[in-house]
Amino acid sequence: MTHDHDPVPRPTEAQTRAALNPPAGRNGGDLVVETLRGLGATTVFGLPGQHALGIFDALRRSDLAYVGLRVENNAGFAADAYGRVTGEAAPLLLSTGPGALTALPALQEAASASAPVLAISSQVPVAGLGGGRHGYLHELRDQQASFRDIVKSVHLVRGASQIPSAIAAAWESALTAPHGPVWVEIPQDVLLAETTLPVVTVLDATPRELPPRPELTAVAAHALSHAERPVVIAGGGVVRADASGKLLALAEKLAAPVVTTYGGKGAFPWDHPLSLQSWLEDRHLTDFLEDADVLLVVGSGLGELSSNYHTFRPRGRVIQIEADLGKLESNHPALGIHADARIALSALLESVSARRGPAVPDPAGVDPAVPDPAGAESAAAESVRTVLAKVRARIEAQDLTPERQVLAAVRAALPETSPSFWDMTILAYWAWAAWPGPMHSAQGAGGLGYGFPAALGAAAADRTRPVLAVSGDGGAMYSIAELATARQYGLPVTWLIVDDGGYGILREYMTGAFGETSGTDLSRPDFVALAESFGVPAVRTAPESLREDLAASLAAPGPSVVVLPAVLRMFAPTHL
Repeated sequence: MTHDHDPVPRPTEAQTRAALNPPAGRNGGDLVVETLRGLGATTVFGLPGQHALGIFDALRRSDLAYVGLRVENNAGFAADAYGRVTGEAAPLLLSTGPGALTALPALQEAASASAPVLAISSQVPVAGLGGGRHGYLHELRDQQASFRDIVKSVHLVRGASQIPSAIAAAWESALTAPHGPVWVEIPQDVLLAETTLPVVTVLDATPRELPPRPELTAVAAHALSHAERPVVIAGGGVVRADASGKLLALAEKLAAPVVTTYGGKGAFPWDHPLSLQSWLEDRHLTDFLEDADVLLVVGSGLGELSSNYHTFRPRGRVIQIEADLGKLESNHPALGIHADARIALSALLESVSARRGPAVPDPAGVDPAVPDPAGAESAAAESVRTVLAKVRARIEAQDLTPERQVLAAVRAALPETSPSFWDMTILAYWAWAAWPGPMHSAQGAGGLGYGFPAALGAAAADRTRPVLAVSGDGGAMYSIAELATARQYGLPVTWLIVDDGGYGILREYMTGAFGETSGTDLSRPDFVALAESFGVPAVRTAPESLREDLAASLAAPGPSVVVLPAVLRMFAPTHL
């Protein structure tokens, strides 16, 4: 058997001379930095530590932009957001042991949200690898083991010549669908050792494509073409695959209503006649989804938050397109199609037939009746209006006007092109359902402290537009140190802190379950004075002045803080 391969280009004379005469004074850290540059990285995040100093020394000789945060977990959140908004792998530089372990919650969120984070950690010297107890500073028996269950792939380097290939393999893994975090470990002595290897230039780490199997596309297209009540659930996989245009075209061709999950917000136009928006915790929407005779789920595993807390019971046929093999049929039997959302939607779009409405009299008078080409879409749009009207009536019956006004004020203040990053807080839970467009949150793993450091990462990717972060006072305390980062780098992030004196949603949960609370009320600082002590402008606002104050802060250069003292409530759940 023979295999045809593209010919390997021969090095030019100039490349040969450069390879034979590498610059002096380079070490293993230079190979790391050169590899990242060769792969296309422009920005790295992280924190220095004793074992990782070889990498940070090499950064001085590089044109890579470095954003150093104050806590490793926050650096991980920043890298996560950078990966989300750019679609590129975000390098995260960490040190051994405590530094590495502190980033675990951020990597869990990156894994849950399929954010491409390339974590590169130092290790103890090579002699200390293998599980023995040598007494090195920061030593763990098996550092990889702490990360193996979270990241997509683990890559251990034992010699300088392995560095470029290991990082390139990790880069490819991070960007192959489904995206996700990866882990590279390099011992301290390998990073510090002088190297005479040639300068790393360009590497090929092209992500592998994940197309659907054609026989599965044929079955799915047949089912959708003959469906009477097709509905689409669009998840984060649609956004990550940049497949929103394909989804819109398919939905219109099938006259299929579309609901977006919390991670898939922005996958479908909010005000489109076929948009069911994102009211996934409302029983009216759950009932509508259950009534679909064919349900197309794209880029979602139908987990807890996408299934009204697992109360959703589909009665029709489910077709699930998912790049993460572990999520296929993990919650409901389905025709599982293991594929990237964009490629799969393209294949379906070419294969399905346009759905038509009931027969109507032929306007030409030739046939007694013909299918109405507009009937299916108008009927679907009417069903969407009916469901959304029921949702609105349920919300309006709960006297939640202040909460809706606060969310509307935030939306009105934020420029259309500015991204927003939300901590786990009551206003974010409102935004999951009611925010009319893209948003980013830590709803994958659900840890606190995501909003502000993530916004810093997004601002590092594009400093030409302001970025909004939203936290409660409890979550804000997880990342308050990053006010120093925001000030140091002049990042255009406005941080809205909703101060309700504690863990507001847990207070509601405990009151509902036990009739009283414990551990949810918090003493907190004067956030305005604290921000100003970092040199960050801050203002205390009220619901009636929130829009004006927030808009002014977003329009000002550099970081800012807006504090809103307010106790907000959640709308009543429908899954209990």
